[in-house]
Amino acid sequence: MPPLLFTARRIITMDEQAPTADAIVVDRGRVSAIGTVDECRAAFPDAELRDLGDSVVMPGFIDVHNHPLLSGMATTDPAINVAPWLVSDWDQVVEVSRRAAAEAPEDVGIMVIGLDQLLHGCPFPTVKEMDDIFGDRVATIVALCQHQAAITTATMRALGWLEEAPPDPVGGTFGRAPDGSMLGTANEMPAVFAVIEPVLARMGGHPLRQAAQYLAEMSSVGVTTAGEAAYVTKLQSGYEAVCGLPSSPIRMMVYEQVTEDDPTGPLTSTVDPSMLMKQGVKIFADGTAWLGTIATSFSYLDTEAVRTSQFPMGRHPGVRALNYDRADFDRLIEPAAEAGLQVACHVNGDVAIDFVLDAYEDALRRHGRLDQDHRWRVEHIGAVRLDQLERMRDLGVVPTFGLFQLMQWGDLLVGELYASEDASEWCRTGDAERLGLRQSYHNDGSISRPLPMANVQAAVTRQVNSRRSDGTYGWADGNVHGPSQKVSLHEALRAITINAAYCLHRDHEIGSLEVGKLADFVELAADPYEVEPTALLTSCTVRATWLGGRRTDGEAFIADVSGLGQTPHHHALRGKALGCNHR
Repeated sequence: MPPLLFTARRIITMDEQAPTADAIVVDRGRVSAIGTVDECRAAFPDAELRDLGDSVVMPGFIDVHNHPLLSGMATTDPAINVAPWLVSDWDQVVEVSRRAAAEAPEDVGIMVIGLDQLLHGCPFPTVKEMDDIFGDRVATIVALCQHQAAITTATMRALGWLEEAPPDPVGGTFGRAPDGSMLGTANEMPAVFAVIEPVLARMGGHPLRQAAQYLAEMSSVGVTTAGEAAYVTKLQSGYEAVCGLPSSPIRMMVYEQVTEDDPTGPLTSTVDPSMLMKQGVKIFADGTAWLGTIATSFSYLDTEAVRTSQFPMGRHPGVRALNYDRADFDRLIEPAAEAGLQVACHVNGDVAIDFVLDAYEDALRRHGRLDQDHRWRVEHIGAVRLDQLERMRDLGVVPTFGLFQLMQWGDLLVGELYASEDASEWCRTGDAERLGLRQSYHNDGSISRPLPMANVQAAVTRQVNSRRSDGTYGWADGNVHGPSQKVSLHEALRAITINAAYCLHRDHEIGSLEVGKLADFVELAADPYEVEPTALLTSCTVRATWLGGRRTDGEAFIADVSGLGQTPHHHALRGKALGCNHR
């Protein structure tokens, strides 16, 4: 194929040395020239012209923390998605769930995912409520944040738990009665994966096609690279299947869970490493504010929302909410420190952030890596303090903010969940910019819709999502929270491009349009620097996404994946993929 010469109304490079250009040449998937049309023509006189008209081009968006395969299974048929922007309250969740139980064949597992106690206004269901809804069916309801799940008695029977209760998995717990019997609930990912296994095994459907649908949706909003932040080795064949296709629209970087048998081992694959690569390991330090499992130094308020959700009140969770004691945490990250791999840690509460930074500093010092370019990561960090951001800067730790937390729960954070002094500046993106931290933003799979430009708009405006009177959901168009934490537009765009590439240790290959880098870019309908911040999401829509100079085609990709049929990959994306190690 001859080199391609792209022209557009404007090309935003995100390269600080040459921020804009008129033309770009792509040869063999990489940027080979950039500058004026004449300069590019002189360098590649035989290049074939691709005029993108009045589109504005910028580097492809990068979501550093996502879960595409599992999110595809969670958000598309036969899974039942009850996320708050689709199903408004608990009564509707029950109605949808009962209808599924009545209509699905008896041998089919039922997974309802997306329940949020705060946004749906309910406590998490007990096994008695699950049996009332689903009867004698193998079924589960999984939280929107995916850190909690409830199952039916029939599911416990399928697990063999009515006869013998299993030990808790490393990094998670099962709900138990005082006598030790199982309550049919699970907290944190290793435990959740275990309880939903019989449901996944019976769901049917086409898991790879479901994954392809989610990846195609991500591509349609401009994502060209994603980090898989909950990778287990049994997902490898699934990722190889979708990433190995010529039509694949997204590059994947995987972070393997530390509870796997060999989390620091290499990912050996025949797939082009620019499409599928292992970058590090992942660990979960605490839970979330939306389940009452966050490790904070401050308490939930005594409010109707907190009481309805049955969150703990009266005393702060503190270290009790941590998933590990310090010895276990150190043991689990030690192999990565020794191997020179990146560590990414899910951590939300201020107590947990102190805990993680202490452990990071000690491990990096033990292995002589404090002064190296390690880029160990902290994920979400909703309740982070200013002094903790300063410490991240000094340690070389990279923050990636879960701005979806601010957007989806912002109106509940201040005054409903926590006192103003504790939550008014949730996700301190403005402080991170002032400190010069290389911050990035992410969507965290099906927990929020994959909308990178919504993250940008929320960071610039600090507007949260709105629940309208007609039941529809608005994205980053509601009330303002923490205006002191607004960032500049340029910083917000860096957070989903070059800073995100830096977070993934891939800024030498992606994140900006520079000679030698992979030619991943998006066509926008408007220039983000020229529109009102409150209109970024609606004005800067994605017209096309290009990967390696190839325009992605979501429908063709889904068709290609569907053509794979029910291969062994099918099983790698069902229950057998989601085993966990026990204590």
